[in-house]
Amino acid sequence: MDYLKSLAHELFSTNFETSPSSIQFIDAALSCTSPHFAPSYSDPNQKRIIRRHLVSLLQDYPRFKPSIDPFTHDDGTTVTLLNTNGELQVSSSTPAIPLTIWLHESYPFAAPIVLVSTNTTYPIYDNHPFVDSSGAISSFYLVNWKYPGCNLSDLVHNLVNIFSHNHPFYYSASSENYYHPCLASRREAVDRLSCTLHYDMMELLSKTHEEVEELSSLREQMVRRAIVAEFSVDEHENERTELKERVKVLTDEADKLSSWLRVKDQDSFSAHKIEDAFEATDDNSKALLDRLAADRATEDLMYSLDKAVEQGVVPLCTYIKQVRLLAKEQFFGRAELEKMGISLRWLD
Repeated sequence: MDYLKSLAHELFSTNFETSPSSIQFIDAALSCTSPHFAPSYSDPNQKRIIRRHLVSLLQDYPRFKPSIDPFTHDDGTTVTLLNTNGELQVSSSTPAIPLTIWLHESYPFAAPIVLVSTNTTYPIYDNHPFVDSSGAISSFYLVNWKYPGCNLSDLVHNLVNIFSHNHPFYYSASSENYYHPCLASRREAVDRLSCTLHYDMMELLSKTHEEVEELSSLREQMVRRAIVAEFSVDEHENERTELKERVKVLTDEADKLSSWLRVKDQDSFSAHKIEDAFEATDDNSKALLDRLAADRATEDLMYSLDKAVEQGVVPLCTYIKQVRLLAKEQFFGRAELEKMGISLRWLD
């Protein structure tokens, strides 16, 4: 490999643009038999095709020069391949494009690997239709490569056409060269159509992504609302169940009370209203009901005073005075109930 590198340096340092120097290097590289430096092309007919294509390319585009170097594929395998590199000038108003064209070990039946150098002062356009961020080119010509209809010279000519309309570098330019559509060949028209479809697709993807984000956000809101609605429904259902149970309990108690009244006072139940059964029938009963009502009223009043103190409506000193008086009245009232034979535990 060092021998071939030194040979290439000697040849191109003396006469860079002369095809004999290029041919000498190509012949030397293809005829090398060293196991460490020989290129990965075994078929003699394949080598002749490679030589013919390289010579034709270098004659049409003398800025390119051949070389031989190790190449590592995506799967990690390393091979020794011929390649040619140089600057492609598509117009006088645009920067030159440094290219490296690697001849695949299965060339010409496999398309060459074309790379744009990223070690330049100009960055590559994001989402370029033919060049990815690593510099790899995938034009219509390369994707549809088929021997013998395709060769290196036509490939570079195709790259000149597509890069004249879609330069890979981001730069400031005062003018661009455009060709009238009627002058474009079928292949150029396909390249332009591919470029247009690419940008339309990128715009559609961007809009679709925004719509998906909006729909996702709306979906999250709807899910949250559904959860709240389900919780509310469950809460109302539980409340409905509790009310049904409460109605059932109250209905059962009312039935029991009605049955008791029928058994205890059949005549009174049929002749008078149910409310009449709760009226006092003598003076003692009336006094007992009055005392019980007074005790309950005192309890309610003391509870109201507690709330008034908590809310700051009644001063503490007034509260203590009133509670003392109410407690005194309640004490004497409950003493009279004890005399009447009513146990205080009934009041709890």
